[in-house]
Amino acid sequence: MTHYRIAPSILSADFARLGEEVQRVIAAGADWIHFDVMDNHYVPNLTFGPMVCAALKPYATVPLDVHLMVEPVDEMIQAFAKAGADIITFHPEASRHIDRSLSLIHDSGCRAGLVLNPATPVYVLEHVLDKLDVVLLMSVNPGFGGQKFIPHTLEKIEQVRSLTDLYAAESGRRILIEVDGGIKADNIAEVAAAGADTFVAGSAIFNQPDYAAVIAEMRRQLEKAGG
Repeated sequence: MTHYRIAPSILSADFARLGEEVQRVIAAGADWIHFDVMDNHYVPNLTFGPMVCAALKPYATVPLDVHLMVEPVDEMIQAFAKAGADIITFHPEASRHIDRSLSLIHDSGCRAGLVLNPATPVYVLEHVLDKLDVVLLMSVNPGFGGQKFIPHTLEKIEQVRSLTDLYAAESGRRILIEVDGGIKADNIAEVAAAGADTFVAGSAIFNQPDYAAVIAEMRRQLEKAGG
């Protein structure tokens, strides 16, 4: 049976009460806290820096999942590792040396992953599978919350799951497949059926009055996918 993880994105939380929001969503059943870092350079938006991550760390009793939408990435990897990140993912287009950036994450004591934009090909993963703990597939174009899920992402999830399953059979090591963008209770089962096991949801959770009810409904839907 697959173990599924729900990772609420605080990009959609109340920025004036972030510590409280993190505590509330963890109490509601969050498995990870997803932390979207945008630099107004790699993507056209500006969000959180390492100081915000460090300030939220005492509130987070679950892993902090830091998604770097920044360019260049290496200095930010080190800064966010020091700030308390547990998982750090970045976009291959933003690194001049993908293998080195992944090694830097591991050397900093964090789990490492690559992020594939909707137009980024799957083959970029092939020669660094041994360095990956997670692959994050964007099901929207990065930069803003609240976008609709791009349907062809399902086929891409299947491709990545096939690749990582083959690697797991050879190595005995399973790579997590995380999906971010437009995830809601009414499509999460379909995304899981395609092969995802970790789900980022922002507005679908934080725009509702009862976080626990939304997460519970997502888990009910995931049971239909076999987890």
